Amino acid sequence: MLLAINVGNSQTDIGVLNGDILIHHWRVSTAVDRTPDEYALLLRGLFNPVAAHVTSAALASVVPAAAMSLGIALADMVDTLLVVGPGVKTGMPMSVDNPREVGADRVASAVAAKAFYGYPVVVVGFGTAITVDVVGPDGAFVGGAIASGLDISLDALVDSTAALRRVALTPPEHVIGRNTIEAIQSGMVYGYAGLVDGLVNRALAELGSDAVLVATGGGAGTLVPLLDREYVVDAVLVLRGLGLLSERNR
Repeated sequence: MLLAINVGNSQTDIGVLNGDILIHHWRVSTAVDRTPDEYALLLRGLFNPVAAHVTSAALASVVPAAAMSLGIALADMVDTLLVVGPGVKTGMPMSVDNPREVGADRVASAVAAKAFYGYPVVVVGFGTAITVDVVGPDGAFVGGAIASGLDISLDALVDSTAALRRVALTPPEHVIGRNTIEAIQSGMVYGYAGLVDGLVNRALAELGSDAVLVATGGGAGTLVPLLDREYVVDAVLVLRGLGLLSERNR
């Protein structure tokens, strides 16, 4: 079995895979100051029931400090560890200016989307950032777009204004808000649905063909029902991609 870990800026996804089947999944807050010993205690507590069967791990991280601590912790827990980064075999051509700049999570999700859903494929990640990544008709990763996510945009709105406050990020009944709370909810939720629709439509127009659309990440459940196009929702796409990358780099 494989322990797959995706460290995001806000949350960390942890899963245990048996082949390409995810049999356990946890989501914890990302803490940049967590020590290797603390990570070891956390991980052993989570997957203790299957620990004896977990012999390898794959790690994707956009938080360098957390990646370093996790790497130290995992070195004592598994026989083999793959840290996704430059030099890792992906089985997918990277048709971008600088492949080294593409985040490990974006690489893993694109690899998984291509393998499980075919191509061309567009992957929209709903996390701290909203990412739109494209695998073209020839199976190559051709780039994408990155925008700030819902939570950090709401934080910026509240922090930069004197009279507005944080609200629940749920769709209001009307786009035309009847009060300040509904107005903020409308601007954030429906506004971001429009942002995603716009980016995806423009990406497809540049691609010159239709594509499978895949949504992933913790925020997908809020926005996907409001989008114009049909999406396949795969909340653990990055973890499944880490499983594939581990196999390809044995």
